[in-house]
Amino acid sequence: MNALVTGGSSGMGLEFARQLAGRGYSLIIVSNREEELNSVQKSLSQEFPVDVIARYQDLAKPDAADRLFEWCMHDIGILPDIVVNNAGMFFFKELGTADLGRVQAMMNLHMTTVTRICLLFGEAMKERGSGRLLIVSSMAARIPAPGITVYSATKAYLRSFGRSLSYELKPYGVTVTTVCPAAIATPLYRLDDKKLRLGVRVGLIRTPQWLVRRALKAMFRGRRMISPAFMNVYLPLLIALLPGPLVAFLWKRLKQ
Repeated sequence: MNALVTGGSSGMGLEFARQLAGRGYSLIIVSNREEELNSVQKSLSQEFPVDVIARYQDLAKPDAADRLFEWCMHDIGILPDIVVNNAGMFFFKELGTADLGRVQAMMNLHMTTVTRICLLFGEAMKERGSGRLLIVSSMAARIPAPGITVYSATKAYLRSFGRSLSYELKPYGVTVTTVCPAAIATPLYRLDDKKLRLGVRVGLIRTPQWLVRRALKAMFRGRRMISPAFMNVYLPLLIALLPGPLVAFLWKRLKQ
């Protein structure tokens, strides 16, 4: 059994890799952080009795999914049983033309690469008659807000795409599970350790271990979507109820 995890060198991706290795899955971990990736490959190989293959690659490139699929199928000859689309990026700011490069990279990473990975690996899984695709979206998919303009939009795309694709692939023995986590204590948001620990203590932020356990449980049960944490219930609703002028006022104060 083999599992491919994108963004597998840190945060939720590392935890996905660790928990899947604990279930006996050999790993293919993909990251654009070469030194960190090699270190994780070594530590996971020592911790678990499974094979761990590291793939250093920037998944924000337009042709990244095709290159990854070609490498898996032909260079190493492995069609994974599980593909976890976890790689992501985040920034919080008012957008301008200086951000076009980062905006395009985020759109490539969150939408183009995930879409093509799911279609390429999904088609091969269809021919085999089995497979599991997991897509990490976000609670932000339901919160179009200033500062996270492109992030929330791309995560909304993933939420819609994953749910729709699950119906198309299920008749062929392939499941698609989309996970929409609330705040998770990972390096993605660039909060210092003190703020992360405080958020976890008061329940505003969950640990990667907590999230990944629930995500894998949902995936193995074949669920189409999971939005764990009570914050997923009330926060999008509360934000949706905010009057437009209040949102504009809060953003004006926040960006100063």
